[in-house]
Amino acid sequence: MRISTSQIYNIATLGMGQAQSAVTKTQEQMATGKRVLSPADDPVAATTILKLNQELARTEQYKKNIDVADNSLSLEDSTLQTVVELMQQMNVLAVKAGNTAVLTAADYKSIAAEVDTRISELMNLQNTRNASGQYIFAGYQGDTQPFINKGGGNFEYLGDEGQLFLQASASVSVAVSDSGKKVFVDIPSDHNTVNTSASSSNRALPASVVSVGQIVDQELFDSFYPEDMVIAFNANSAVVPNGPNYTVTERSTGKVLVANAPYVSGEEINVMGVSLSISGSPVAPTPASLPFNFDAAAAPIDFSANPTTVKISVGGRSETLEFNSLPIVNNAADFAAMLNAAPNAAKLANLGLTASATGFVSANGMNISVQGGNPALQSATGLATMAGVVSTNGKAGDSFFVESTDKQGLLTTLSRFSEAMKSVKDTPESKALLSDLVAKTLSNLTNSITNVVSVQGEVGARQNTLESSRDLNLDVNLFVQQELKSVQDLDYAEASIRLSMETLVLNASQQSFTKISQLSLFNYL
Repeated sequence: MRISTSQIYNIATLGMGQAQSAVTKTQEQMATGKRVLSPADDPVAATTILKLNQELARTEQYKKNIDVADNSLSLEDSTLQTVVELMQQMNVLAVKAGNTAVLTAADYKSIAAEVDTRISELMNLQNTRNASGQYIFAGYQGDTQPFINKGGGNFEYLGDEGQLFLQASASVSVAVSDSGKKVFVDIPSDHNTVNTSASSSNRALPASVVSVGQIVDQELFDSFYPEDMVIAFNANSAVVPNGPNYTVTERSTGKVLVANAPYVSGEEINVMGVSLSISGSPVAPTPASLPFNFDAAAAPIDFSANPTTVKISVGGRSETLEFNSLPIVNNAADFAAMLNAAPNAAKLANLGLTASATGFVSANGMNISVQGGNPALQSATGLATMAGVVSTNGKAGDSFFVESTDKQGLLTTLSRFSEAMKSVKDTPESKALLSDLVAKTLSNLTNSITNVVSVQGEVGARQNTLESSRDLNLDVNLFVQQELKSVQDLDYAEASIRLSMETLVLNASQQSFTKISQLSLFNYL
């Protein structure tokens, strides 16, 4: 067998390259301290190393989450503690205010001024932000200021009931916030009470303001509870002499509690044991109308021969009008007479509608819906009643709501306390009402403190959970690092011996090639 000179060089190059690669790899292992430098070195070990490194990364993220969560809960805890201290100060003032036999109206105004200052302080606490600028009591709406002053002693919560969570370990997630509604609003009241608010569709500019309200006759209100009330402003023509006026109705049934009462801005409104006031110039309704369009050239219509009914609706209430008598000789006045006769007249009045030769009118501004009838009715009215027709020109007057509730927010409790002291007079009757309000304030402050302290306890329990999770993560981290070391780290003793052997092989290859490369037939010629 002949071996060419080029083959000798190729074999030598391949052998020395492999030996050099082995030496280089061992040197890299010793330099990095790692046995597996690439998945090709040990596929099974490489997979295990990847999983262990991922577990270390998760544990590191859990550590960061715990730090963030602990900071958030510490901020919440310190804020709640300040709130508790503030409420305790308010409790002292309420006890002082209970001394009605000695204090005068002027004294109460001074106390009310201090309460107002504390209300502003409390509102700032309830709108606390964290280091990221997020409101901590806004639920999921961290960018939205949760508590705003609506005027008249009313406050509104704009956040939601969401609760933010962070993962503290593979199996533990911890709430890092509490909804302001849970902490400061949904507090059990010592008595049945109300929340007052203005409709979002009110049109007055500037907006009219409803006061926070007081329960001045608890027994009467308890007999009405849990119904709500609506205060709706009517057309000025509803009273004589014409002027602003309102009607108070039971929200669920529409039952009228107070009808067409003259309105004076800021004047006290008393209904079903509730006292409140509305300030400003509420807008009266724009009447809604459905005009008739009789065809004078059409043949007479005899409803006794073509009886029908039609459903007419206003503001969610409906009545069925009957058309089964009176021949119409294309006379709008005759048709209006049938509408204003029994039983239709009572039904229209129940809906707050009037009917004339020109059409239906809803003075309260609620749009009118008509559905049903027959071709004869359509011909008489000029309205497409069979397909259904709705007026669109009405606009309701401004309205305000009095909602029954068995809860009372902390800001509302202090606001009612302040308003009562501002309006007290140096009379036995007025002092008696204030004394009753002070007793309710003390009870509700106690409930508020209990609620906030309860949330504080939950915050402390979560911080304990975080601490336990921190310790658990440290143990997991130590175990994973030990496991990773056993799979990935290099045995330096074995590597040193292997490097010596590989170096010897490389040197031997180089020296033998040197001698072999000098062999040639030319040396024997």
